This record gives sequence, structure tokens and C-alpha cells, in this order.
Amino acid sequence: MADLIKSPEPKKGKKTKRIMDRKSDIRGLSYEELEKIIIREGLPLYRARQIYSWLYLKKVDCFRQMSNVPSDLINRLESLFQLTALDCMKKMESKDGSLKFLFKLNDGHFVESVLIPSKKRNTICISTQIGCPWHCLFCASGKDGFTRNLKAGEIVGQLISVQQITGKQVNNIVFMGMGEPLNNYFRLMKAIGIINDERGINIGARRMTISTCGIIPGIKRLAENPLQVELSVSLHAADDKTRTFLMPVNRQFPIKKLIAACRQYTEKKNRQITFEYLMLKGINDSKEQAKKLCSLISDFKSKVNLIIYNPIPNLGNNSFILFPSEEAAVLSFQRVLKKSYIPVTVRYSKGQDIAAACGQLRRQFSNRIS
Repeated sequence: MADLIKSPEPKKGKKTKRIMDRKSDIRGLSYEELEKIIIREGLPLYRARQIYSWLYLKKVDCFRQMSNVPSDLINRLESLFQLTALDCMKKMESKDGSLKFLFKLNDGHFVESVLIPSKKRNTICISTQIGCPWHCLFCASGKDGFTRNLKAGEIVGQLISVQQITGKQVNNIVFMGMGEPLNNYFRLMKAIGIINDERGINIGARRMTISTCGIIPGIKRLAENPLQVELSVSLHAADDKTRTFLMPVNRQFPIKKLIAACRQYTEKKNRQITFEYLMLKGINDSKEQAKKLCSLISDFKSKVNLIIYNPIPNLGNNSFILFPSEEAAVLSFQRVLKKSYIPVTVRYSKGQDIAAACGQLRRQFSNRIS
């Protein structure tokens, strides 16, 4: 099972920059791992809590800022770990209030995060990979291929950096930026554990959502995990022919098997699954598709988000152009689902004026400097 949820490594011979700093990121450590280091150094355990507080409550980006930590321990930490904020190369603000960030990592690659503020909460959309291996027709993330998985510290670092830059307290997290989260399952879950830890960031598991394109082994693993994170599945079609056209992942994990895994997940966790459905004119927005969708998901705990497509220019889809569904088609689709008593919401993409769809800003920036 493990080999099915591991993203392929870059092809041999592909040139990638060496990581300049070989020291690991201290923000990739769980509290328990930090405690083990403190014990190994022969220090009292309260030092671990002090350091954790500096990292996640005060959000320092330099060991020397930890004023109540002794200098000999600071020296030791500096010899073992790196502690730096992600390098924000670009910040863009939408007219709807959304903020998009392009971060440069230690190896020279770029990753994106989006902050979506509202009256009730501040939601951050976090990336889990550089690029994506699945090449969905409508998404910019995978158009330049897959580079590598993000480390736990790089995943957590996006949250810390956005809070540092904006001064806003994030209280809702969606792992649906660049990449497929369940292809980076173990590092993702470690990052979630760090974010969830009440001694640090302390964001509740139910305020975190993992969005997947349908990686069945990852869904099964998640069903066995005790953390009560939310699960969102990008479905986007109700038959294999249409879904495979939009999402090549469907060849490996076809709809029948995917829905069976989702049903098992809800039974195991007693949690509702959200199905994301991108409304595309003339492709997946007919009443027939709506009826097929009802037959797939009406017998277990689920809800549907109908998403109005945000067109992405220059995707290179062999001149195939996608268009958002017209309002009448969206409302008709919604009515069919409601008649089957399926909870359904229509959502409009945020940040359309700042290239907020996954991978857009990275492609624009990378193309300019390449």
C-alpha cells in the first residue's frame, strides 16, 4: 500500500539545486522529538516547552531571540537545526481580501499559500508538494511536472510565515494548495500533529481539511488515523469517461473503487465527506451528470460543493479551453441534488484577480526568472 501513496521522485538526470543548508528544520520536529533531544543533552524537560513556545506562540525566526534559553543550549540548537522564515518572494492581495504568497525554499524552488479572511475565521490554503504528479486538466500545479514532496517543517512553515507577515491569527487550514496531500501522507500527518499540538499552535483537528484527488490508499490510511481531520475529495464528474478526461488519476483509482473507499471512510470515522465538483460548461454540468452523482453518494454521509470554475490562461491543454458553467446550469444541477436530499453549496473561487488558483503564481514567477 505504501508504494501507491508515494509520489514518484524526479527522473534521473534532472538537474535540481542542492539544498544549501543540510541541517534539518526544527519546525519539522514533533514535541516528543524535541523532548528526546533535551533529554539527550541532559537538560530539564521544561526547556522543551520553552523552545516550543518560542517557535509556535511567539513565532521567532532566530534562535538568539529565545531570551530565556541558556546560550549553551542555543549554540547546540544552532549546530543541529535551522530556524528561518520562508522567503516571501511575492505577496498579492485580491479585491475580495484574499492574499496569495509565493515562498522560496532553501533549494530554490517555489511554493504557494493563500490566506482567505472572513468575518468568522481566517482560512489558509497550504501546499504539500512542489508541483503535482497527476496533471488534472483544469489545474496549473502539475503543468510543469512534479519536483518533490514538502517536508513537515516546510508545510508548517507556510502557516507560521503567513501569520508573521499578516499579523492575522489563522484558525482554519485546508491542505489543497499545490500538490496532492495524500501522496505526501506521512510528512503531512506529522505537520498536522505539530499544528494540532496544544502546547504550540493548537488548531483543532476538525478545523483542518485534507483535500485529495482520490488517492484510495491514502483515504484508507486516514480512516485508521485517530485524528478527526476533515476530508474533501475532488470528484468533478460522475462517470469514469468524463472524470478520466479531466483527472488522469481516475485511471488508477476509478470512481466505483473511490466511492467505495469514501463510504468505508464515513462508516469508520462517522464523519461526513465533502465532494468538490468543478462546474465546467458542456462537460460535467448536465442534469444527467447530476442524477449520476446522486446515485453514487446519496446512501452515505456526504455533501457537495459546486465550484464555479476560475479559468486559468496558458495551461497548454492542446488548445482545449475550459469554461465555467452558466448560472442556469449550476442552479439546475443544484436542484437535482437537493431533491435527493444531498447537502449542496455553490462556491465561487476567491482571488480570481491575483492568480489564486493552485500553481498559477508559481508558474508565472518561474517562467519570468527561467
